[in-house]
Amino acid sequence: MSINRRDWLRASMLSGLSLAAAPAAFCESEPEMPKGYIIPKGGLKARLSANENPYGPSPKALKAITEAAPDGYLYAMEYSKQFRKLVADTEGVPEEYVLLGAGSGELLTAASLWAAYRANAGRTIVAPDPTFDALPRTAVKHGITMDRVPLVAADGYDINLNKLNERVGSQTGMVYLCNPNNPTAITVDPAKLRAFCEAVGAKTPILVDEAYIDYTPDPKAYTMVDMVKKGSNVIITKTFSKVHGFAGLRTGYMIAKPELLEQISKFATGGSSMSMTTLRAAMVSLQDKDFIKYSLGKAQESKDYLYGVLKQHNYEPLPSGANFVMFPIRMKGEDFVSRMLDQGVGIRQWKFDGQYWCRVSLGTMPQMQAFADGLKTIS
Repeated sequence: MSINRRDWLRASMLSGLSLAAAPAAFCESEPEMPKGYIIPKGGLKARLSANENPYGPSPKALKAITEAAPDGYLYAMEYSKQFRKLVADTEGVPEEYVLLGAGSGELLTAASLWAAYRANAGRTIVAPDPTFDALPRTAVKHGITMDRVPLVAADGYDINLNKLNERVGSQTGMVYLCNPNNPTAITVDPAKLRAFCEAVGAKTPILVDEAYIDYTPDPKAYTMVDMVKKGSNVIITKTFSKVHGFAGLRTGYMIAKPELLEQISKFATGGSSMSMTTLRAAMVSLQDKDFIKYSLGKAQESKDYLYGVLKQHNYEPLPSGANFVMFPIRMKGEDFVSRMLDQGVGIRQWKFDGQYWCRVSLGTMPQMQAFADGLKTIS
C-alpha cells in the first residue's frame, strides 16, 4: 500500500502525541532544586515547582499540532496574522493594540529593554516585592534601578497600591505588577486597581502581567484590558503557558495603545519567533472553551484538596487566585525543598517579611496526593 510523506508524518506524530498527552509525562522532568542536589533514585512523583498545567495542551490543540507539523518547512506569517486578529477579536480591541510573542516572557523582556533605553524617561521601575522577576531581572542588567515595595503581613501580603503610588516620581520609568501576583497568588481588587491605573497612568506607564488572570472568579471583571480601551497608559501581558498548557510551546501577547506597542516592538519579534505548530495550536486552544472550563475545574479540585491537607497539618495558606498556593513553613526553605525532593516532590521556596514560604503548583490529584504524603513525612 502506498502512503505519502505527509500522511506518514501525521500517523507517526499521532502515535507519539497520544503518549505525550498523558499527565504522567509532566512528572518526569526535574524541577528547580538546591545546587548540587541529586534526584532520588525513585525519581519525581510530582513536579509542582513551575505553575504548569498538567492537563494541557488540549486534545484539539494536539490535533492541530499534528496537522501543522508537516508544514513546518514553511514560514508561518499568514498564521501569525490570523492569530493576532483572533486575539484582538477575543479581547475586543483593534489589531494594532496587540503584539505577539513567544510566551509573555519575551514581551516582559522587551518592555524592560524599552524602559531602559527609551529617551527622556526615568531610570527606575517601581514594583512589589516579591513578584515575578523576569522583567525586573532584565531591567537591572540594563541599568534600571528597581524600587521595590515589600509585601507585608499588615496588608495580608496583598500589593499595597497606595505605597506603589507614593514611590512614583520624576525618575519612575514604569510601574510593574503581576495580578494575580506570583509567588503569592493574591489578586488585587479590580476596582482599586482600575483607580490606580487611571491615576498613576497619567504620570508613568503601568505594566500589568496577567499570566494567571484566567484563574480569577471572573477574568473579564479582573482584567485591565478595559483600561487600555479607555486610553489609559496601561500595558497588559497574557500567556498561554498556564490555563492553556502551552508552557513548552511558548505563546503570549501584549495589549496596549498602538503608540506604546510601536516603541516596545523594537525590542520584540512581533510573533515571528513563534512556530507553525504553536500558532495553529494556539488558534484552536483560544476557542476551546470546553477544555478551559475542564482545566479550571480540575485546578479548583486540586486547590480544595490542597487547602484541606495544609489545614490538617496546621499550615495557613494565602488566598489563591491562581494555579498555585503559597504558605509559610516552619523550617529553612532550602531544607524544606530538599526534604520534599527526598519524597519525590518538587516545589519552590521564598523568604520575605522574615518568613520562609513554600509555593506549590496545582497538579493532578495523584500529584497532589504525592505532595500530601511528602508533607506528612517531613512535618
